[in-house]
Amino acid sequence: MKKSERGVWPYLFLTPAMVLFTLFLAVPIGYTVWLATRRTKVSGLGLGRGARKEVFVGFDNFSAALSDPELWHGWLRVLGYGALVLVVMLGLALLFALLLDSARVRLARFSRIAIFLPYAVPGVAATLLWGFLYLPSLSPIRDVLDVDFLGASTVTYSMANVAVWGGTGFNMLVLYTTLRAIPRDLYEAARLDGASELQIALRVKIPILTPAIILTTVFSIIATIQVFTEPTTLRPLTNTISSTWSPLMKVYRDAFVTGDLYSAAATSIVIAAISLVLSFGFLRVVRNRAFGEG
Repeated sequence: MKKSERGVWPYLFLTPAMVLFTLFLAVPIGYTVWLATRRTKVSGLGLGRGARKEVFVGFDNFSAALSDPELWHGWLRVLGYGALVLVVMLGLALLFALLLDSARVRLARFSRIAIFLPYAVPGVAATLLWGFLYLPSLSPIRDVLDVDFLGASTVTYSMANVAVWGGTGFNMLVLYTTLRAIPRDLYEAARLDGASELQIALRVKIPILTPAIILTTVFSIIATIQVFTEPTTLRPLTNTISSTWSPLMKVYRDAFVTGDLYSAAATSIVIAAISLVLSFGFLRVVRNRAFGEG
């Protein structure tokens, strides 16, 4: 085979991935940016041919999105929701991973499956399941606890519970897999030095797990910012969840309820930019400890 022919093969193998990337990521992003800089201009009463036409408006849609109080109120709600989900979900995932990696654990295989199984339940089905458990007329929990789980002051906790229930297993599996890759000799050396299982967990396992913990935290931050399924699915069950409870719900309302695709496109780009800032900002803060970079 000629040298020039060998140089072509890598590009041929990359072609399917490049085509898929272009069609399903690059083109939609480009079209969204294009829509975000446009607006429909109506002449007269908006009747007749040529009465409505699409015009270029520059950054006007972005300015309107950034000055919209509903968007920022949604961000505040998501930040509160995210603080609950991240702390509880990642804390439980780390605890379960450490317990399953303990030398004295029993029924480890069953426990792994039981903890991971909620992650396999589709988000809509899981939210409906919990929604029925929250309803006063259906919930057996209400017979024990006199709490309105869908009230204005508790609905955020109820949604966070759904996310924690579904996401803990996945993060636990990532951390547990990392733990299983650690040489057992480190634990034996620590035990010979007189370290207890708790000391081994705190002083050996968790420091080694730091990069994996940061990785799961970044993924969880991105998923939390994009929360949509839980509030949208629970919304028909209560009047405490507005149509703009989260930023993505506002994008959905603008695009498919009010029909304003241009504002929805601009808002979605703003959400993506904030997500990137938060994710990479977190990575920049912790990268020295996680990856040994300055």
